Amino acid sequence: MDIDASASRNQTSPIAFARALADPTRQQIMKLICCKWLSVGEIVQAVGVRQPTVSHHLAVLRDAGLVSLRSEGKHTYYCLNQSMVAICCSDLIQVLAPESKSASVLQDLSDE
Repeated sequence: MDIDASASRNQTSPIAFARALADPTRQQIMKLICCKWLSVGEIVQAVGVRQPTVSHHLAVLRDAGLVSLRSEGKHTYYCLNQSMVAICCSDLIQVLAPESKSASVLQDLSDE
């Protein structure tokens, strides 16, 4: 079993993060793979779109570092990289709402 950890090592740009979130199908996929590993076929069945479309959306999510991959034989399984989602949300808060209480709390945490 191989797990692709490269996504967690790369910093996701705010633009890539926003692009990943911008599509309702990608949002649906992110919710679906939030806490479990699923194959493309399982995602296709659950989301109800064709396999090439799901593969495209997974590529966008992978490029943004928002999914982790695990290979088992000929199958690849996907799971949401929740740590990267949290980091990206934190970055957005600190940039777009720097005077908010949330940004203050995040700044205090990063100073520790």
